[in-house]
Amino acid sequence: MNSDSYQPPKVWTWTKPSGGRFANINRPIAGATHERELPVGQHPFQLYSLATPNGVKVTVMFEELLAAGHTQAEYDAWLIRISEGDQFGSGFVSVNPNSKIPALLDRSGPTPVRVFESGAILLHLAEKFGAFIPSEGAARAQCLSWLFWQMGSTPYVGGGFGHFYAYAPVKIEYAIDRFTMETKRLLDVLDRHLADHEYMVGDQYTIADMALWPWYGQLAEGRLYNAAEFLQVADYRHVQRWTAAIAARPAVQRGRVVNRVTGDEAKRMPERHSSGDRYPEV
Repeated sequence: MNSDSYQPPKVWTWTKPSGGRFANINRPIAGATHERELPVGQHPFQLYSLATPNGVKVTVMFEELLAAGHTQAEYDAWLIRISEGDQFGSGFVSVNPNSKIPALLDRSGPTPVRVFESGAILLHLAEKFGAFIPSEGAARAQCLSWLFWQMGSTPYVGGGFGHFYAYAPVKIEYAIDRFTMETKRLLDVLDRHLADHEYMVGDQYTIADMALWPWYGQLAEGRLYNAAEFLQVADYRHVQRWTAAIAARPAVQRGRVVNRVTGDEAKRMPERHSSGDRYPEV
């Protein structure tokens, strides 16, 4: 059917797969589709994830905590293959009822605590270790504002621009134009802010940077959606400067390869269980 002539029905019903790259896992209902317990390792934190931008946020945070000397931040990173529906296993759904990666089980206390949504995990860890988040005042408000800005804005980049530009089975001009415009506006918001700030919170590297970089930084690097030329990402020179500075951090280089299963096989680390594991070079 020509998309220009489509008229929505009075009541929408799910009658066929949605099409596109993720059609086999998309459905309009929640809950588990099969019984599958999650593995549990020896460390206080059990992460169930994949190296998508949202997953990279959390592995970077763990690696930064360890690099800063927080030895109690040791973690096991278990691979969740979302294209195969691992996120709909009963064990994963018990940790994250929304069936999205990443999901964290914090076993550092007497009672395990489940944490889901990447921004919530970053905030949970930052407050637990008193690291990478300002303790009070305007700086804390700035950090949280940018953290929540990322959580609210990035669906336009991933689910909007990324989906219609890279994954949708039909190229729809209106949808691509709409989300390209918004993605470029968001890049401009960042570029204007970073013109006057080294990091998102002045000269402090925080969870706001860790939340934003896997999306906007990797977009600026040309790693997402093969869209660098289309979006003219080189024009955002302050974003480029910030992107390069964060990409050079050893903890970021380690974090971005954990749970990676695509790209150069020599640069993949599907699971991580110890600081002594051999990390591939990015």
